Amino acid sequence: MSRLAALAARVRETAHLMVGMPSYAAYRLHMEQHHPERPTMSEAEFFRDRQQARYGGKNGGRCC
Repeated sequence: MSRLAALAARVRETAHLMVGMPSYAAYRLHMEQHHPERPTMSEAEFFRDRQQARYGGKNGGRCC
């Protein structure tokens, strides 16, 4: 990966974190390093889990 591409990826990740979108890559790395015995969620499962944690379940936690 070129330095410019690496910088662009880092800027993109920072922007996502600023608006509350957690990093799936960081989650996978954490799970591999700290919890190798646990199953890792798919990217879709991770996204749903983080949305539910942020906005709540079916009838709760609406932002608007």
